[in-house]
Amino acid sequence: MSIGALDQNHRAKLARNSLRVCFLLLGIVSMGWVPRIPEIKDLIGLSNGAFGFVLLGSTFGSITGAQLAGRLMHTFGSQKVIFVGVFIMPAGLAGMGLATNAVALFLSLYTMGFGYALIDMCYNFQATVVENILERRYMSSFHAMWSMGAFVTTVLGGAITRHVSPRTNLVAIAIVSLIAYLIAAYYLLPSSIDGHKGDEEHQAKIPLFGKSVMPLWFLGVGLLASLVGEGAASDWGAILLRDEMGYGKGVYASAFASFALAMIVSRFLGDRALDYFGPARLVKLGGYFGGSIWGIAMLIAIPMSDSYPIPALIIVNIGFIAAGLGIGPMFPAFILAASKTPGIAPAVAISRVGVIGIAGFFFGPTVTGLIAEYTNLSIGMAYPVLMLILAGFLSKSIKRGKA
Repeated sequence: MSIGALDQNHRAKLARNSLRVCFLLLGIVSMGWVPRIPEIKDLIGLSNGAFGFVLLGSTFGSITGAQLAGRLMHTFGSQKVIFVGVFIMPAGLAGMGLATNAVALFLSLYTMGFGYALIDMCYNFQATVVENILERRYMSSFHAMWSMGAFVTTVLGGAITRHVSPRTNLVAIAIVSLIAYLIAAYYLLPSSIDGHKGDEEHQAKIPLFGKSVMPLWFLGVGLLASLVGEGAASDWGAILLRDEMGYGKGVYASAFASFALAMIVSRFLGDRALDYFGPARLVKLGGYFGGSIWGIAMLIAIPMSDSYPIPALIIVNIGFIAAGLGIGPMFPAFILAASKTPGIAPAVAISRVGVIGIAGFFFGPTVTGLIAEYTNLSIGMAYPVLMLILAGFLSKSIKRGKA
């Protein structure tokens, strides 16, 4: 092995360890406001429908960020883009804690969504390069670190709701995470070896529609369907337990905590599971079984919560656990498939699939809120359940990408 190859392997190992920290921080920052959602919603005085519209801020921000990420990575390299993005996302989180009206919250959500999509696409691109250099799967375990961060921030955030205001909570997370982001980003793959320029066979500019990009649309819609469930679990889980089932502070955060813990388990096991089952089969099983159990659990638990609150709490959390186990491997599977799409630069392919999929993560909760506004949240949660089952059906698209 040449000296250059040895140096590349060394940098890839450093980047591998740094990516674990980066994905952990990404989970902490993006989900940092989840335990405080009911308080922020009440502070600003938003109905379910109005809150759903405000959540569109993060949708528009994420679409913009993901759309720009591919071209920026291909032009400048992923590490340079990350150094810009890590300032944007914490600023959005701090703004959410400081917001006193719907417009301020919308703009803060836009900022966070933009920063999130920008650096998330870069992290995923770096992950595919690290896998290629070290010739081993890591993508699922990287996303497990995201889930770990989401779980920690949800549990701790729920535990301190009685003692710390949302403003202090979110601003503190933003400041600490910014410092940690900058340190971790320093050890990621530099532009000289991240392969961002691709080669002669890879296209950097691709059309929005057409035969050449149809595989990306199939992958993107499949990813979107899975992320609708993830977004709904994060943004509406606590409100479901509080408003529909009558649980108080600290307890209503258990829904997303259960969901995130299940995702941690499935993603730490995901690299081996992807090899054992194959990406398409694993996504199919997760969509069908995870979605079905989630829906049945809510169907049983919500009506019985008035008379049997403890059994109902256990049952509804079993549903969120099933959803987390099912969704866990999906993002890694779809992103890896995108990176293998023939004839398209990996950074651009990942961003195209990401801009479709991440829109589901942020737009899905808005649709759930609209349904809840005209019916109730119990019915609104049927939407993410059905979308998760749809993701299982669309697992066939992964075969086109050969993840």
